[in-house]
Formats: sequence, C-alpha cells, structure tokens
Amino acid sequence: MGAGKRGLVTAAVTVVCAVTVLAAPGTAFASPSPSPSPTPSASATAGTNKDLEAVRQQLDDLYHDAAVATDEYNAAEEAADQQSAAIVALAKKIVKGKEKLAELEKRAGDAAAAQYRTGGLPDEAQLMLSDDPQQFLNGAGRILQGQRATKGLIAEMTRTQEDLEQYARDASAQWNKLEANRKTKAAAKKKVKKQIAAAEELESQLEKEEKERLARLEQQAAYQAQTAWLDSGILDEINGKASTQGKKAVEYASAQIGKPYEWGAEGPGSYDCSGLTSQAWASAGQAIPRTSQQQWKQLKHVDVADMRPGDLIIYNADASHVAMYIGDGAIIHAPRPGRTVTVAGAGSMPILAVVRPDA
Repeated sequence: MGAGKRGLVTAAVTVVCAVTVLAAPGTAFASPSPSPSPTPSASATAGTNKDLEAVRQQLDDLYHDAAVATDEYNAAEEAADQQSAAIVALAKKIVKGKEKLAELEKRAGDAAAAQYRTGGLPDEAQLMLSDDPQQFLNGAGRILQGQRATKGLIAEMTRTQEDLEQYARDASAQWNKLEANRKTKAAAKKKVKKQIAAAEELESQLEKEEKERLARLEQQAAYQAQTAWLDSGILDEINGKASTQGKKAVEYASAQIGKPYEWGAEGPGSYDCSGLTSQAWASAGQAIPRTSQQQWKQLKHVDVADMRPGDLIIYNADASHVAMYIGDGAIIHAPRPGRTVTVAGAGSMPILAVVRPDA
C-alpha cells in the first residue's frame, strides 16, 4: 500500500470510524483500544466485561430483530399504498365505464324510439314496401350500415359491461390484499415495539459506569471490524467516482447527519436506514425500493472493489440494514433506535452486497 493511500486509510480509521454504528454520542475511536475503566481487580474486570459483552450481543440481537420487523412494516406499508392507489384507479375506471354504458344505453334507446316512430316495422320491411328503385338502392345501403352500427353498439355495450365486472373483481382483490397487508403491518409494528422495549429495558438496568463501559465495548467491536476490513487492502482497489446522481444522493444524506433514527420514518425530521437511502436517491431523481431487502433484491449488484460514492451497502445475511457509501471507506446511515444519522466505517458491520441505484 502506498504512503499516500496508507495516510488515507489512517485518516479513515481515526476520523470516519470514530463515529460508528454502535458508538455512543461523545465518544471516538482515537486509538485501537478504548481506555480501560478503573475496576477493583483484574479478575473482577474480566468477569464484568464478559457479562457486558453478553449484554452487548443481546442488545445487537434485539435491535437486529427490530430492524427485520421494521423492514416488514415498511414493505407492508409500501404495498398498502400501492393497493390503495390501485383501488382509486379502478374506482375511476368504474365511474367512466358506467358513464360510457349509460351513453351506449341512451343510443340504443334512441334507436328503439326511432323504430317505434316508423310504425314499429323493421327497416327491411319498410324497404320492401317501397316502389321507388332509387329509394330501394339507397335504403339498402343505409340498412346495411344500420345493421353494422347496431351490431357494433351491442358489442361495445357488452365489452363495457364485461370491463365493469372485471374492474369490480380487481377492486375486490386489491381490497383483500390491502386488508391482509394492514394486518401484516400491525403485526410488524407490534413486533418492532416489543423488540425496542426489550432493548431499552435491558439498557435501563445498567448503571452509569456500566453503560460507559458497554459503549466502549461497542466502539471496540465496530473499530476492530473496520480495521480488519481496511487492513485487507480493499481501499486500494476502491477508486470509483460518483455519478452526477450519486453526488446528489450523497449531498442529501450528508445533510441529514444528526437527525434521529425512527423506525418506519423517511424524513424529513427522522429516518430509518432504508428511509434515508430511498429518500436520498429520490432527491437525486431516482426512485428505488423502500426497504433494504428490496433494495438488495431489485437493484444492480456491483463488486465491493467497484463501488463508488452513492452506492448502497447492504448489511447482514438477511439484508436487514443498508447504508450509503460516501468514499474513503466511510458510510452514512441511520443506525438504530436511540442513535442519529451518522458517519461510520463501511466495514464496521458484515457486508452482504453492494447495489447501485443508477446502474
């Protein structure tokens, strides 16, 4: 690794990684190992740290499950919005269809009234009673046109009636899906709240000194993961330049730093992880899926070595978290409840994939 790049890596580690996904406000990774806190004895420290590490892992699990449930909630909400829009569109079609059918019925009624005024005789019978050859020839053409018009009118009325029936069936199906998604959304909301409440309850049981040491353990875990990622030499390979849209997305995400995480939120005052990334790209004129899992499934995948600022990094084996790469080994993301939108190390969490919204 060249001296210039090594300096960049060092800066990324000491500055960018200082504010990690798990870092507590007011703390930083100024050195590889956080300063130890005063304790009665080494053995007591080991035991306490072991217990706190178990707490840290438990908190990670609870917040991870909350993130998964948040994705389920967001997906159900997005689907419900689409289904509501579909129902509205179908309702408009039904209204237009009824108006069209009423007009066709009026035309049919006018034709029937005209026939009544001529004595109720079919056009063919009236024509046969005519003794004027020219009138006969002219009338034959009109009768043929009239028959075609009548058949066309009947066919159009039939099609319109069938369309109305199909619209009604479609609307009913969309309504059933909407109701199902409302139930899914409610269940996910309940699960999110349960997981977050359990995490908050666990944290509330810790003393102030324990919370401080727990924060240092969290920082250390994120720092070690980022350092290992950088030490692999990956940053030497990553030199992609941001696209015009990518720059706009990064600018938007950067402007949100410091705003609180809120599950299910997509701005402007608060965000969850995919709410931040989807809104950042929306600001750049590119619509992308709402959830981290759908962003992972639907957007184009690129190699980590090929990523550029604006690309999204999907984390965890279940794609339960997403962040925006901003260059120099750093990301911007909305971490979890109790945290704010922040800068962190791109390797501070297990990377699943990198996706490109504007591929």
